[in-house]
Amino acid sequence: MVKNIGSTDKLIRLIIAAVIAVLYYTNFISGTVAIVLGVLAFVFVITSFLNFCPLYLPFGISTREKGKE
Repeated sequence: MVKNIGSTDKLIRLIIAAVIAVLYYTNFISGTVAIVLGVLAFVFVITSFLNFCPLYLPFGISTREKGKE
């Protein structure tokens, strides 16, 4: 698995996941919207920790700096 998520991308994903969690726990979002955003937040956290986004692969996108392994 080739790493294709850089540190800035990783930070943005984790911040978005945290915002979604706060919105859920403060009951600002609920129902189907909460479920969909919760799944999205979970995916953001997993891809951040793996440093790999499968959606970037077919498009050849990489936010990692050149030369970083």
